[in-house]
Amino acid sequence: MNKLIIVLIGIVIVIGISAFAFSGNSFESQSKSIYEEGFTFNDVDKIRKSLSIQKIFMSSPTEITDHTISQYCASLTELQNPVEHCATTVITDVNGNSLGNVNMGGTLDGPTMALAILDTSDIFSSDNEVDFVFQTMIETLVCDCWEEQQPGDFESISAWLDTAKTKYFQSSQTTLKSKINGLNGMNLILEITSKDGSYLWTLIILK
Repeated sequence: MNKLIIVLIGIVIVIGISAFAFSGNSFESQSKSIYEEGFTFNDVDKIRKSLSIQKIFMSSPTEITDHTISQYCASLTELQNPVEHCATTVITDVNGNSLGNVNMGGTLDGPTMALAILDTSDIFSSDNEVDFVFQTMIETLVCDCWEEQQPGDFESISAWLDTAKTKYFQSSQTTLKSKINGLNGMNLILEITSKDGSYLWTLIILK
């Protein structure tokens, strides 16, 4: 399942059709290095602890810094090349069933992007799991400031995700993509795509 998810997200990024996009705050100038701002590889532990509250479990990260990055972290190398350091994890439910992956990638100095990739059988059947994983990713790696800033005029992260689900359900397109730009100086990309009777959800966070 995990290898399938990695392959699918590579395909989605190449052929995805943009359905709607929203811009938040404009980018702020940064005097510090990108590696000194925002999240680090160590934040995987924070995500793991938060997810465990909802009985969603994350494996310890597998750190990859050799030539196998393109094999095991294809979703990251599609976004940025080269990727020198990848940390990949597996997410499971309380019964041990695989839900997807959370990956971070960048250079040896630190991560420049993070991805959560989830696979569900129905567009609405796993609302709680998708919402909680994506909200945890955003609040941990970007900021806990969504309701204050309301990027794209969405009052909450759940409102953004619910709008995307509804638009996807009403659309005849295979892939939907929505963007939030400039939230705490970062870009968020949400993708939903159908493949072989299931739905692939992807949240991309870019510094």
